[in-house]
Amino acid sequence: MGFSVSGSAALIFVAAFIGFGMFYSATANSIETVNDAREDRADRSLDRTNTEIRMTNVSYNATPQYVNVTVENTGTTELSVRDVDVLFDNSYQTGYRTAVEGDTATDLWLPGETLAINATVSARPNRVKLVTGPGVAATEVV
Repeated sequence: MGFSVSGSAALIFVAAFIGFGMFYSATANSIETVNDAREDRADRSLDRTNTEIRMTNVSYNATPQYVNVTVENTGTTELSVRDVDVLFDNSYQTGYRTAVEGDTATDLWLPGETLAINATVSARPNRVKLVTGPGVAATEVV
């Protein structure tokens, strides 16, 4: 065997080593990203399973035309008031006022606490629906 055969074998070995290193790092990063996504999905599923809300009161006042909604967090998940969506007759509402246990400045809605929502409306709605951040909803007739 001459030097050309040994040199060619060494060159092929180095190229294969570099190629395997690139393949391994790309594969390892992809697998890590997929595993992180699976863990996030499992965490969201657990939050959704542990989330439960119950509307305790829905009332309409005709004089200044507003709707009061009282909802209790009966699950074991901490919820964000900012992530709560309110719908009246399948119409998305914005600009409503919220208070958790009388505190209008908080965004944290803990288990066992009550969220009060006061929304100005142009007409009496037939139904109110609340959807939490994890996707759990409660509907009540006005």
